[in-house]
This record gives sequence, structure tokens and C-alpha cells, in this order.
Amino acid sequence: MIRIICLTEVGLQLARRLQYLLKVEQSTLKNSEIYFKPAPFKESVQDYFQQGDSLIFICATGIVMRTLASVINDKYKDPAVLVLDEQGQFVIPLLSGHEGGANELARQVSVLLENQLVLTTANSYLKPVYVVGMGCERHCPEMVLKGLLDECLIKAGLTINDISAITSIDIKSDEVGLIALADTLQKPYLTFDAKNLSTMEERLSTKSDYILKTVGVYGVAESAALYQAEQLTNNGSELLLKKHKNKQVTCAIARSYSL
Repeated sequence: MIRIICLTEVGLQLARRLQYLLKVEQSTLKNSEIYFKPAPFKESVQDYFQQGDSLIFICATGIVMRTLASVINDKYKDPAVLVLDEQGQFVIPLLSGHEGGANELARQVSVLLENQLVLTTANSYLKPVYVVGMGCERHCPEMVLKGLLDECLIKAGLTINDISAITSIDIKSDEVGLIALADTLQKPYLTFDAKNLSTMEERLSTKSDYILKTVGVYGVAESAALYQAEQLTNNGSELLLKKHKNKQVTCAIARSYSL
């Protein structure tokens, strides 16, 4: 859920425009709701934040920071927070830029509103590294795997040339379809054991108890992508594209930054 919070009539008009555009792009973005002058303001906004929903404010950044200061906790767990000016000329990812997905959400909002994205995080000056993580049913055909991968690349705004590797868990090291896909795309195919992948647990978008019981980690695609991205750069990694799936395949894309 994306909560759009505005305080003026001008801001409300922009909020309605953004909500409409988000609905048009609902295949790649979450549902949204508008909150006009929520009252009591501080308590309401802090409650939204602590529920973990992404927040888009249309107001001054100072208002946002003073309101949220006492409930900001952890960049790996706090939700994405964006700020827009009332004219909709600029969008700023204010909190949880990388780890919480604010930078990516801001990029998508910038595209929808055709405005200026303002990135202030240090990683904006570094080189991004992208890794695909995949999981699948045993004996999944290569074309089914490629179909979902192609969809995910489009949603992330990437091409296969941007991808450093295709990754999975070690029990998939002999998965013929994944091996063939990596070979066709001329990308390394790397797998990792559950112990290593479990170190990414806190960064997963969702956790599946069924997958944990089956393979020993809460999620294969996200964990593998996050782990390899971090190995490539020796920096932290984040989910650029959270897990997507069809009946047979899961796919996620992680990003890290190198000098």
C-alpha cells in the first residue's frame, strides 16, 4: 500500500493525479490511498509509518522529518518515504532510499509525473551492479524461465546486458532449465547454500514458511540475488525488484554499488 499524504488543496490535486497514474500502472506498483489533512496529524502519520506502508508526502520536508523523527528506527526495516513539492516538479526519496526501496519508488513516480528525481544518497555516484535470483519447480522448461525473466527485466527498466549473473540455491545447481538459460544468455550461473543465503533474511520482502521447510531459507530468488550482489561489491545490497512469480518460477533482481 502507498499512502499519499497532503495538506493543501493544491497538494490534493497533485495527489489525485498521482493516484490516477499509479492505478494505470497497477501491474508494477501497489494500490494507493489519499489522506488529506489526517488528524491528529502526527499520531496518524506515525501510525502509517509503523504499519510499514510506503508514504508519499506532498508538503515541506521539514514537516515530514519533525513528524517522523521519533519513530525512525532501521533503514533495513523502515518503509520508503518520499516528498513531493506541491507543483509536482520534484520528487525526493527521503528515508530508506536503498534498503527500503524509496529510490526505486521515487524513480517510478518521477517517470509517471515527468518530473525531476532528486537523489541525495552517496550511492548515486557509484556504479550499480545487478543480479538476478531465480527459483523454480524441478524440470521447469527454459522458455518458461526466460518468460518471467524478460517480464522482470522490463519492470525493472533493465536489459539482460545489465545483469551480472543468474543465481539460485545450491539444490538447483543441476537444474537443467536454469543452466540452459544462463548458457543461452551467456551469463554465469551461480548457486549458494542455505547457510549463506540465510544471512539475507532481514532484507527479504516476504518470508515463506513453506519454502523454509522445503529448502532451508525463507526465499530463494531474493536471497540469492541479494547475496551475490553483495559478494560482487563488498557493499550492502538491496532489492531493485521484489520477487515476482508465475506457476513454476520465481524471479527477483538485486542491486549493489561498486566504485
